Amino acid sequence: MQQLIEPLAGLVAAGGVVVLSGAGLSTESGIPDYRGPSGVARRHTPMTYQTFLADAAARRRYWARSHLGWRLIAGAAPNDGHRAVARLQQSGLVTGIITQNVDGLHSAAGSRDVTELHGRLDEVVCLGCRRRTSRAELDGRLRAANPGFVGQAAAVNPDGDVDLADAQVAAFRTVDCVACGGLLKPDVVFFGETVPADRVQSCFAMVEQARLLLVLGSSLTVMSGRRFVLRAAKRDVPVVIVNQGSTRGDEYACLRVEAPLGRLLPALADRLLGAGPAVGSAALPGVPSPVGG
Repeated sequence: MQQLIEPLAGLVAAGGVVVLSGAGLSTESGIPDYRGPSGVARRHTPMTYQTFLADAAARRRYWARSHLGWRLIAGAAPNDGHRAVARLQQSGLVTGIITQNVDGLHSAAGSRDVTELHGRLDEVVCLGCRRRTSRAELDGRLRAANPGFVGQAAAVNPDGDVDLADAQVAAFRTVDCVACGGLLKPDVVFFGETVPADRVQSCFAMVEQARLLLVLGSSLTVMSGRRFVLRAAKRDVPVVIVNQGSTRGDEYACLRVEAPLGRLLPALADRLLGAGPAVGSAALPGVPSPVGG
């Protein structure tokens, strides 16, 4: 582990670090990712925004699965990796955090001003009046509407979705907004839905002002997260990627580290913030610009 820490510590030591995190950071909290070594293969197509709006049966299926999955997400606690990121932010070395995760664990670990790119599962929005409520409140209403619901799931996906038998889904009752009767949706970005433009622009600005973009636990498979790596490379902001498994941003990284985040990040924070010799900042090698970026 020490041989992995030293080059990473040298790059992070000068500060100005913006973190871009993905599902791999939460695996040690019991939330599997989709593509990493602890990932769970999905057996059904993820819900799209268009289907959620148009198909009442699909909405019932989503809420039945998500109702059960939410209980598992709500019980998850930040792991040592989340807490290490919070320590690095509190020290001033990390100046911004962008997460693709919807589990809220960065904030639970003590990080502040986290930009949650895809929203949060613990918040619900009415698509009619836009009233926002807590997921805990909705959970209580769904429990009351489904007193006999005892669904079982082998595993939960990073978005809180699980696999359930059709018979369990068919018996599930959904609820609507108490204020206007409108459709309720978790305040997260579904497939086929766009991240709010102001949120994306805020993240771009954060990346452009960074000294270093540190990617943690993301395969960068989808453009939603990879665009920030491309923007960093285009603006000559060095990129460091820590992930178990290859990513679609590896070609832009000046340093690529393969290690469990729950072990590496606490060791990094201890090296930089704890007792021991001071770490000098390393020179940052150039990063190739993306083709057509």
